[in-house]
Amino acid sequence: MKSLLIGLLLASPAAMAVQTCYEGVTQTTATARFTMHTDGTVSDNITGLMWQTCSYGQSYDLTTNSCLNSIVKVNWQEALRAAVNDRTGAYKDWQVPNNKELASILEHSCVTPSINETVFLGNLSENYWTSTSGIGDKTSAWVYTFDRGLNSLHDKESFVYLRLVRYEK
Repeated sequence: MKSLLIGLLLASPAAMAVQTCYEGVTQTTATARFTMHTDGTVSDNITGLMWQTCSYGQSYDLTTNSCLNSIVKVNWQEALRAAVNDRTGAYKDWQVPNNKELASILEHSCVTPSINETVFLGNLSENYWTSTSGIGDKTSAWVYTFDRGLNSLHDKESFVYLRLVRYEK
């Protein structure tokens, strides 16, 4: 029984990822900054951006305040198409966030993941696409890793996670 439990814990990425937040580091995405809606969206009252509560591929369940289904990895072109076709919250104007937009929801006082887990559900400590292409190499685009909140360039054919945004105000 003990080995079965250990095997299940090792097989579950969620069981391994425990967010660590540091006292004394200024919180950058306090929960009070956001308005959480019942339709799977959350509004940032400072930037005027509306985000999906869950990562792309998941749907928000109001009764359990959790994300259902599996998070989907997509290449950059698929991410752009996904934004056009997504209807979360009955909105039709979702976009892949640019570099600055995605950086605006990084929680710098926490790691693994570096995002406010009260506001944003279904997080992985992995790379998430931005719409920002590389300057010197147009075959690459910027991603942010929500492990430590760092960004880097990835080939647009890479399969990466996604969280969509729209302009609310």
